[in-house]
Amino acid sequence: MQFWTRRSLLAATTGVALALTGGFAIAQDKPTFALIQINQQALFFTQMNEGAQKAADAAGANLVIFNANNDPAAQNNAIETYIQQKVNGLIVVAIDTNGIMSAVKAADAAGIPIVAVDAVLPADGPQKAQIGVDNEGAGKMIGEHFLKVMAADMGGKAKLGIVGALNSTIQNIRQKGFEEVVGANSNVSMAGVVDGRNVQDNALAAAENLITANPDLTAIYATGEPALLGAVAAIESQGKQGQVKLVGWDLTASAIKGIDGGYVVGVVQQDPAGMGSAAVDALMAIYKGGTVEKGISVPITIVTKDNVDPYRAVFK
Repeated sequence: MQFWTRRSLLAATTGVALALTGGFAIAQDKPTFALIQINQQALFFTQMNEGAQKAADAAGANLVIFNANNDPAAQNNAIETYIQQKVNGLIVVAIDTNGIMSAVKAADAAGIPIVAVDAVLPADGPQKAQIGVDNEGAGKMIGEHFLKVMAADMGGKAKLGIVGALNSTIQNIRQKGFEEVVGANSNVSMAGVVDGRNVQDNALAAAENLITANPDLTAIYATGEPALLGAVAAIESQGKQGQVKLVGWDLTASAIKGIDGGYVVGVVQQDPAGMGSAAVDALMAIYKGGTVEKGISVPITIVTKDNVDPYRAVFK
């Protein structure tokens, strides 16, 4: 049974976060689900929060959202606290997919169902469902798209660098899929990988260093929203819009500006609101005694100048 349905992308959320120090009262007449989030700076995650909140409201469930602020240890501690507070289900967007498993197993042992979103937990874990995109497959798709752009608009060759997030399991998977495709093409020379650590300011500095160290750089692949934001800013700050083509993940207003400027040539767009909604729907089905599919797939779109217009209203 598939619980995900496509929803319109939502604007940035209005800070729904739970400070665990205050705790909360669990209503007796409806379930309480907790969403363990990575951060609330990236638009991707705030849209996921909005989708989850909307689904919870529609289902008559309580939703509490914990902002780990990019700290894996904080995610583990939050899960332990929610176990003590006896929530009815957990939605986990993991930073460290292996390091979080002891807490996930503890929640399962306490009878609390877990749904994983976006970041892929080990397949032998107790999670009831994995919701998200095929990140390696999508990495290959954007790699194939890049090679088409290279052949059509870049003279058939490229010197390419990657702005990654080496602390993010999921972004490493996206990098792997992309590299498998472009690395097999002899017309692509690699300038190396720089680590933006999934933080926009870090990604900006890393991208600037990449461009400075490689004056002949002609392309960048960014593995996530902060990396893409940082790369866009670096290209603009160094006046490389006419030289460097950029592909990456997750639309923002600045990415759309780059598409209009002709140097952002492809962006993998997910449906984070749909992911959040699907996670709540899955937990609600389990709460009511039902079962869910182990893998719930949410499709992606590669956004280019040819199909960007429907997204403009969302990313003003």
